[in-house]
Amino acid sequence: MVDTAYDIISVNFLHWTWHDTDPNIYDRFYWVPWNSFYFHACFAASFTFWFHFTRRVICKTEKWEADTFPKEIICTLLAGFLGTPGGILMFIPIYHPLHDIFKLHSEVTFFFLFSIFLLIIWTGDRMARMNHPKPTKMKVHWSSWILYLHLIVHYASFIAFTLYFKPENEIAIGLAEPIGSCDKHVPVQTAFGLILKKRKYLCATDYDEKYFNWDCLPVKKPPPHGSIWYTACGVPAPNMVEFSAIAICFAIVGLVIYGNLHFNSFGDDVFKASTKKSSSSYDNLTKKKNK
Repeated sequence: MVDTAYDIISVNFLHWTWHDTDPNIYDRFYWVPWNSFYFHACFAASFTFWFHFTRRVICKTEKWEADTFPKEIICTLLAGFLGTPGGILMFIPIYHPLHDIFKLHSEVTFFFLFSIFLLIIWTGDRMARMNHPKPTKMKVHWSSWILYLHLIVHYASFIAFTLYFKPENEIAIGLAEPIGSCDKHVPVQTAFGLILKKRKYLCATDYDEKYFNWDCLPVKKPPPHGSIWYTACGVPAPNMVEFSAIAICFAIVGLVIYGNLHFNSFGDDVFKASTKKSSSSYDNLTKKKNK
């Protein structure tokens, strides 16, 4: 919910570019590779898993109960280091066999993964937390308001892009994929063990990227072969209302989902209860040491 509007609006305003030279990012959704969404889902899930798993092993506390600072730092660092290989491994059971062997579109593999994650989340949401009975009135922690305000600014920024700015006015200058021969290919080793191939260079005369061109350059001529620092020109969007509708849609869905998580799920009460319990345990331990 946070990433989708960000990806779609940003690539069409040339905040970055994706090229169809790589088979892993060839399949697109409004010029955003489906694998971008797959990537975010896998790596976020892996980090979350390792964070809670290491805390369960090292901290020996309840899920939302804070432990000592050194233990929490160790768990956070381990989650950061293990999150990347875990995310890569999650491409193996679904994406690589279905896409690389059976040639399924990346949209299918993403929604396969999305369905599994959705079922896991829904199942977890249906499980009652018997150790934290719900109070009759929920009190929202001040940090939740800050997080929600950040989401409002985030979504409003991308809605504003679609309302007040035009992609054709964008001129992107910077480091990019080298431009070169259209017939040179290099092997791509996948985590599944297969060898795919990709173009070694961006072919300036044969590419399927309708969100940029070379029209703002002198005589509309693309950069010469060997260029790695060059200018790309934005192009008019087919329908800016469509992009506005996408940004507004994801803003509504995202704000409702995160609003329920922050304000209707009693998470702050569980957090405060666990924090209070941790503080009491620490105070008792300190008193014992001082005796």
